[in-house]
Amino acid sequence: MQGGVWVGGWVFFFLRIRRPPRSTLFPYTTLFRSVSRYIIPLLLVGIPFYGLIFKKVKVYETFVVGAKDGFTIAIRIIPYLVAILVAIGMFRASGALDLLLNFLSPVLAFIGFPPENLPLALMRPLSGSGSLGLLTDLINQHGPDSLIAKIGATMYGSTETTFYVLAVYFGSVGIRKTRHALVAGLFADAVGVFSAVYICRFFFG
Repeated sequence: MQGGVWVGGWVFFFLRIRRPPRSTLFPYTTLFRSVSRYIIPLLLVGIPFYGLIFKKVKVYETFVVGAKDGFTIAIRIIPYLVAILVAIGMFRASGALDLLLNFLSPVLAFIGFPPENLPLALMRPLSGSGSLGLLTDLINQHGPDSLIAKIGATMYGSTETTFYVLAVYFGSVGIRKTRHALVAGLFADAVGVFSAVYICRFFFG
């Protein structure tokens, strides 16, 4: 008898517990996750079938021609790629990067810019792999949940390798007069860098 009362009491207790309200976005997030699993396979299969059936394009032959052109472009890019990589290596090995860091650190610290993120901000327009290495070092040193790591990750995703794009991609297609591309690219990088700092400080600081 006492055992039955004890079990009944626990059942009553669990039935009385209020579950937290389910988010109104729950059905939509579940639907999005279900659909997102099949987006890439559908694109990989759907686009060739669309071109083959509706546009009457010879998909395989077109792919082979594109592969040949891609190989030619890759060979054409190599000199520009070597040049920009050598320039980046010289910039880092000569100590110019450290000198620039020492010069800018007091000013940026005064306006709330973390000095730890400055090497990433300077390296990002030059090299994607180099800036990724600096971001990895920031995460390893300060932790993935630190403000510095969050600023670095946001900064990395908000900027572009401007000099790399101008040297490699513009050079590969023979564009020599870049006009406003360099100024616009560096300005966009600067906006991305400072926006990353202040947005992360606003949300996480």
